[in-house]
This record gives sequence, C-alpha cells and structure tokens, in this order.
Amino acid sequence: MENETAPMIIATTIAQVRTQVDAWKKEGLTVGLVPTMGYLHEGHASLVDRAVSQCDRVVVSVFVNPTQFAPGEDLESYPRDFDRDCALLRQHGCSLVFHPEVSEMYADDAATYVEILSEMPRQLCGKTRPIHFRGVCTVVTKLFNIVTPDAAFFGQKDAQQLAVIRRMVRDLSFGIEIVGCPIVREADGLAKSSRNTYLSPEERRSALVLSRAVALGQRLVAQGERSAARVTAAMSQLISAEPLARIDYVSAVDGESMLPVEQLAPGVLVAMAVYIGKTRLIDNFMVEESAP
Repeated sequence: MENETAPMIIATTIAQVRTQVDAWKKEGLTVGLVPTMGYLHEGHASLVDRAVSQCDRVVVSVFVNPTQFAPGEDLESYPRDFDRDCALLRQHGCSLVFHPEVSEMYADDAATYVEILSEMPRQLCGKTRPIHFRGVCTVVTKLFNIVTPDAAFFGQKDAQQLAVIRRMVRDLSFGIEIVGCPIVREADGLAKSSRNTYLSPEERRSALVLSRAVALGQRLVAQGERSAARVTAAMSQLISAEPLARIDYVSAVDGESMLPVEQLAPGVLVAMAVYIGKTRLIDNFMVEESAP
C-alpha cells in the first residue's frame, strides 16, 4: 500500500524476521505474509501483488517444509532456485524474504505438531497424503508466530489447503485475515504449479486434460446439471481417455468442511488430483453464486 523504496531484505533466522517486523509495527505499518516453498511462478507473483496492494510491508517465506512430505514423496527433488525467486520477488515489491534452513525451523527433537482432528484433512489429497496437512498446519502456525502478519495470502489452486488454514485460524483464534487468491493459468489453461517443471513435453501436452475437465464441469453446471456424481463422472471419463493420465480423485465437496456432497450448489468445490506420468497435479473450480 505504501511506496516501498528500500532494498528487499533476505533473512535466514527467526530473530532477524522478528526484529524487522517489530520495527515495522512500531511505525504503524501493516504486514502481509505469503508462505511458499519457492521455485516461484506467476501464481505466486499474483499472491505477492495482492499482498502488496493490501499491506504496507510483505514477507514471503521460501521454505521447502519437510514435515508435509511423506517418505517416498518428492522432498529431495522438489525444484529450488532461490536466486531466481529473489529476482521475481524484487520485481513484485516484496519487502523481506524469509529463507531459513530446516534446522532453524525444527529442532532435532521437535515433537509438537498442529493437526485438525476431523474428517476435513482426510478428504481429497489427505486420503493419499495422510500426514500432509499436519505438516502444513504446523509450518504455517510457526510462520504466523514468527511473522505475526495482519493478513496471509494463499492460492485457490490449493483449495483444500486454503480451507484447512481457514479452519485452523478460526479454531486457534489467530487474529489474521486469510485471503484466498484466484488460480493463475498458463495461456493454454494449465494451472501454474512448481511441479509443472517435472513434465516432459509430451506430458505437458497431456496435462491440459485437467483444465479441459474443469471447463467441462463448469459447462455442465452452467447448463443446469446439479448431480455431483454425473458431473464428476463426466470429468473422470474425459481424463481417463488421456493415456498418460491416472486419476487420484475427482470429487465434489463442501467448500468449507471438505466433506462429500451429492448436489452441486454455490460454495461447493469440485476438485481433482491427477498423475501425468509420475507427476501429481491438482486443479479445481468452485460452483458460483450466479449458477442457475
């Protein structure tokens, strides 16, 4: 909100972040937080832009969080390019980048986690990634405690994560506004993702089946179809026709509780996770209020 001319700060310790945020708050400035795992793209940039438009100072965390990866997942191979990340963040008005080592965020004997003990994190991605949202809630809680932001910004592409964070913030009485930001897509429709870099040229073409399935679902809803089973079946059939695609799930759930629904109404989330080769991609859409 306020013009920022100072150079972007790169902080690697919790103490550095706290000292700087304290100084900003003594000046009466508002602080926004954009949590990321790095390898930033235009989707992340859109979150930073939204934060800059709403807050006086913006902190972006770049931290590949090990507690949200299960054994055998892509923790070690997750793409990283911190210099490139910093160049993008400077262009978009980031005030401070928090780039800690794992040892700065987690003691060797750390044994405290934040977890939602309902069915909510066990739906959708939680069915095949059972520890994932415990790790997300734990690291986001730590970032909230370190940065003490007025607002935090998350993408709608990770719709279940956004819903889980909203519930955690409500349940734990964090005084932080959670801002959901729209999915950013490539020109051909593919949702922006750091994992898109894993795709071969052939897989990249095949991955367009996700956004085509989203468009099909939206079209069916716009035409008046209200059966969740019929819409998700049509989307699944389209995806299954792509030889390189393997469906993890295509589901319709309540946008807040993440529990399955039978009828499509405003506020329902239609979400999917699909493997293209070995790469797991997600996409979704919300049933809008304007639907007939």
